[in-house]
Amino acid sequence: MKTQLLLRGPHGVKPTEAGKLLLLRARAIVADLSRAEAEIRSLGHQPSGTVRIGLPGTISGILSVPLIARTRKNYPEIKIIISEAMSGFVREWLNEGRVDMAILYMDKSEPSIVSTPLLREELVVLLPKEASLKVLNARDALLNMPLILPTITHGLRNMVEHKLRMMNLFSDPAIEVDSYSSIKDLVANGYGCSILPHHAISGDVASGKLAYVGFDGSPIWRSAHLVHHSSRPMTSANLAVLDNLISTVDDLINSKIWEGAE
Repeated sequence: MKTQLLLRGPHGVKPTEAGKLLLLRARAIVADLSRAEAEIRSLGHQPSGTVRIGLPGTISGILSVPLIARTRKNYPEIKIIISEAMSGFVREWLNEGRVDMAILYMDKSEPSIVSTPLLREELVVLLPKEASLKVLNARDALLNMPLILPTITHGLRNMVEHKLRMMNLFSDPAIEVDSYSSIKDLVANGYGCSILPHHAISGDVASGKLAYVGFDGSPIWRSAHLVHHSSRPMTSANLAVLDNLISTVDDLINSKIWEGAE
């Protein structure tokens, strides 16, 4: 290729930038060949093969088990592999071909991504339990309590900051941490308030550990989309899992298991 792909050093061999790019493209080619093989084998038969799904952590926690259970029942020849991370990493996996489909929080479409709106989640202000008796509403909490949010690299932070600035309620966070569980622990221990999806805190509220208030009159929602890459055709197994995923989400919302979603 008329360029160096590997560098040998005292600790072994490492790829150059060109080598990393070649590896990335090679992985995508191998994945495409595997998909093509599975699609050819399944012609005229029940869908089969491996389907890789990328999910944000909060969605994986509520969706993964029922989705796998439904798919194993309806399509026993399909194997699902679920990978979870923050939305930014999930988007990278989709672009690199490491997952076949994903759920992403996104407000605008992208030319390389085929996107279908899946649901929207209500965001609420999370409070220490004892503060619920003193706080009148979301505005009162945000103006009078320290704010705890994910870091600027987190998709939720960008959206929340934008919405709060529009409402003249944003202040620099007193604490920044990307872990939802750490945010909830910090709030429970009185370090401030936060803004999280309703379903992410419903168990803590039900157990009496935390409280919350909504944005009365002007609720804040974030939209989740089911996506796949436009350059990679969907196999019959992909389409079967996609259909099962949509049905599973509908069931979780209609049964109120996925609280705050519609």
